[in-house]
Amino acid sequence: MNIAEIIAWKRDGGELSAAQIAWVVDKFARGEIADAQMSALAMAIFFQDMTIEETIQLTSSMLHSGKPLVWPESDRPKLDKHSTGGIGDKISLPLAPVWAALGIDVPMISGRGLGPTGGTLDKLESIPGFQVNLSREAMVNVVREVGCVIVSASSDFAPADKRLYALRDVTGTVASIPLITASILSKKLSEGLDALVMDIKWGSGAFMKQRSKALELANRIVAVARQLGTPTRAILTDMNQPIGRMIGNACEVDESLDILEGHGPSDTRELTMVLATHGLLSVGFESQWATAWRQVETVLANGAAREKFAAMVRAQHGDLNQFQRSFQRVPFVATVDGWIQRFDCEKFGYAIIEMGGGRKQATDLLDYRCGIELLVEVGNKVERGQPLLHLLDHPQPSARVLEILQQAIMITQEPPVLSTGEAPWMLVEQNEFA
Repeated sequence: MNIAEIIAWKRDGGELSAAQIAWVVDKFARGEIADAQMSALAMAIFFQDMTIEETIQLTSSMLHSGKPLVWPESDRPKLDKHSTGGIGDKISLPLAPVWAALGIDVPMISGRGLGPTGGTLDKLESIPGFQVNLSREAMVNVVREVGCVIVSASSDFAPADKRLYALRDVTGTVASIPLITASILSKKLSEGLDALVMDIKWGSGAFMKQRSKALELANRIVAVARQLGTPTRAILTDMNQPIGRMIGNACEVDESLDILEGHGPSDTRELTMVLATHGLLSVGFESQWATAWRQVETVLANGAAREKFAAMVRAQHGDLNQFQRSFQRVPFVATVDGWIQRFDCEKFGYAIIEMGGGRKQATDLLDYRCGIELLVEVGNKVERGQPLLHLLDHPQPSARVLEILQQAIMITQEPPVLSTGEAPWMLVEQNEFA
């Protein structure tokens, strides 16, 4: 086969065969296809899209470019959740120990912050000593001992994806539905799962700004995952408001602990329970929604999930006793009277980056303690001088941080028109899948 001919075929709208895709992924993983050529193919896919069959083959080839986990025989189901990322999205932290407390194994491979959205690994590393870089053997041992682990992907998990993603990140081809699908699933299916729950975000605080594109991604991911043998459910989550009140690293861990201790914001708690319940139904742990929901409520109320989180932290060499849960607060106030019309949630993420809590370059060291505590919601009436948010452990914000925060919150003289009775998340129904 010839890579130049394959690029030209896809560029002109041709459908790649399974053999062509397998050949390209294998050669690329071995370093036998140049980065420039793979970038050209990614751009051709970006513009010409891929069929479901092409996406399935791409995902499978990338998955098998590494070594998927093979678990010892066990009666404990293997379950995971993946989120496409959003401002304030800390749901993985309480969710994994909820499932573990119910007797489900959760081998969760997570990532770092991408642009303005924070990363689960960065949040966990705000806990003193917490190690996310575990060997495959250590990862399996933590799951056996505790029931859940949250780690970064080692080099033998879908290495073709790691190389391809680095190219997509610098060539403007990240926002491709088939490439996103293959990237997510090649890593998640490497975990040897019995089921997967997807949390697809959309809105100003998410990678996907339009609900229609988020639905398209959900359709593709679920269809491909099911064809590759992993039952998968997808939730669409509205990210036009941040999840919870805390945005940052250490402060999101603190809010997650609040959820595990039976407190915390109602939206964060409810989304955790929604995803947890769908997971229980996916692996057949329960057959009825109400029964599964009560199971989740129980382990949150009796402290079992909180103890699982603490056990996971200890097993990954972290020390929760050294994690400070109090923060210095500096108010950011309204300059006019009016109504909170909307948030540009992405701006909150950029403010965190400017404060040092996110990366401008891959080599940047993070200030884990800085963050934002949001005090208002869309639709709230506010007065001049009223605190809209607190800056956490960042006593001297720069003019640039203040400017970004001013842009993040739109205050108008008229109240917004709000939809009523709609949850900010919904299950993508099975009949919506193409």
